Amino acid sequence: MNRSEVWLINLNPTVGAEIKKTRPAVVVSDDSMGILPLRIIVPLTEWKERYAIAPWMTQVVPDAENGLGKTSAADAFQVRSVSCERFVRCIGKLSVPSMQEIARALALVLALEL
Repeated sequence: MNRSEVWLINLNPTVGAEIKKTRPAVVVSDDSMGILPLRIIVPLTEWKERYAIAPWMTQVVPDAENGLGKTSAADAFQVRSVSCERFVRCIGKLSVPSMQEIARALALVLALEL
């Protein structure tokens, strides 16, 4: 479970408006950080045109490397730390440009200076 890998992750149970069910997510935590069996992820959801105005949503187009079946949105506002026990299977890996876009969205959501 390494940075930039796309995994199917079981996000249930959830509360309120948290993103639900087993869905793809990208690992964004640094591979060398932490000793607990946890990873920080950004979940992916189906892309909708209305997301284009949301700066925390990053469009991810499916390709052979990332293993996605449809155009998706990385939702940086739903970033979370999850147990490695929630990881179902690896389906691919995001490109460096996609990861850079997600990093920008995370910086915006978390009010970080890059």
